[in-house]
Amino acid sequence: MAPSKAVLSALAVATSALLISGNAEAAADVPLPSAIFRATHNSYSGNVSGAKNSIAYQLDHGIRFLELDIHDNGYATSHDYSVGHDSPGNQVDHNGNPASNLLRDWLGVINTWSAQHPTAAPIVVALDIKDDLTDNTSYAAGNLAALNQELTSVFASRLFWAKDYPASPPSVDTLRGRVLPVISGDGTTRAQYKRDVGYHPAVAINGRGQVVEVHDSGAGALWYWSGTYGADGRVTWLRHGKYDNGVTPSIALNDNGDLVEVHQSQTATTLWYRVGRLDASGEITWSASHQYDNGVLPTVRFTDAAGTQLREIHRSQSNSQNWDWDGVLNASAATVSWSGNAKTSDARYDATTSTSGSSRVHVWTGADGPTPAQTLRLDTDRVAGERIRYQQTAFDEFQKGDSAELQQGALFYAATAGESSFITAARQAGRLVRGWDFDSEDDATDPLANYPASNHPYDTWYQDLLTRSGAVE
Repeated sequence: MAPSKAVLSALAVATSALLISGNAEAAADVPLPSAIFRATHNSYSGNVSGAKNSIAYQLDHGIRFLELDIHDNGYATSHDYSVGHDSPGNQVDHNGNPASNLLRDWLGVINTWSAQHPTAAPIVVALDIKDDLTDNTSYAAGNLAALNQELTSVFASRLFWAKDYPASPPSVDTLRGRVLPVISGDGTTRAQYKRDVGYHPAVAINGRGQVVEVHDSGAGALWYWSGTYGADGRVTWLRHGKYDNGVTPSIALNDNGDLVEVHQSQTATTLWYRVGRLDASGEITWSASHQYDNGVLPTVRFTDAAGTQLREIHRSQSNSQNWDWDGVLNASAATVSWSGNAKTSDARYDATTSTSGSSRVHVWTGADGPTPAQTLRLDTDRVAGERIRYQQTAFDEFQKGDSAELQQGALFYAATAGESSFITAARQAGRLVRGWDFDSEDDATDPLANYPASNHPYDTWYQDLLTRSGAVE
């Protein structure tokens, strides 16, 4: 939940004198946005670039903000992201650090240290994403669902999820022993983490609370989201991926997790179907695509409780006449046998809405504040206007010069250390602010950035400044 600007600003003013006093122990009981912490820039570079030493050394010496630049090169082989500046391994100091460049190994060092120091102030781990992850078309290819899973599997209960950030900022003391992940870097990736866009969304829910949404990109690609309907009426989205090419999709889903999807070709009025199988993790195994007719705007539903009988209704490509097919799903063969093609006076199904018992889901597109008009949205029988998006495991950083949608609701702000006006304004607004390349006392602002990220954190001037500012450990 986004912090209240008025509340945060008042808290920042109320605690300013306490921070300046240099009383770090007392400052630890203030709200997180009012505290100051030692921080490093490009923390993985150790003494290759700057004088930071190893990750463990940095943590031992009070650093509570670490930055790891990551790439997706080779993800298909390693099933992991790689640490490095311009490329995997670039400017990486392996002395005292993991021998590999794999992100999981580097996160493991942080997790081990955190587990051994449960009373330490919260550690922020900023992942500066150097590549555009939006072209990673599946979990297996390393999209943001895979990044979320890596964070949760490494840090487990120590991870403080962005979605759990309360309306009233928590104190530093309540977050001791926790790790806060922040997504930085590539702006396109950061934007997609907050929302997704698409055209012609369609949805299905089954009796087990499994949900599948499909849509087209507006440029000929077909994408899906899969998730689970919760006790609170919200859908938790688990997987996201590209599954075909086409437009105007529709989806049917039975209680076994079998699904049948229909769509129109992007470049012709041919109609196609695919069979899929949804597993408990949200992953979908898709069959090959098969043409079954000509027409436009296809829709499909299961018509029996067993989830084997189907009916498909579409419109003629030549006029307003609707046509239908009866189908029988062979789940083991991943095929549908179609029969009985005929004209019908029945309307096409509403592909945007699906019900199961008292549970109802409805998908649509619309701007959410500054987001695009094609932002994918969801209503259920208990909530309205939710975004269809990745679980908000990490905080999404807003940087100077970013778009309004990246600023919307952002808690973490960042800019180069020389951007004093930006840093000061953000601090006064109660945000958590990072200034990177903070390598001179002349970069200090009033109030100081929460995370003055230096390449030389052990220099006397830096240590004295952070001590005087009441830096928390």
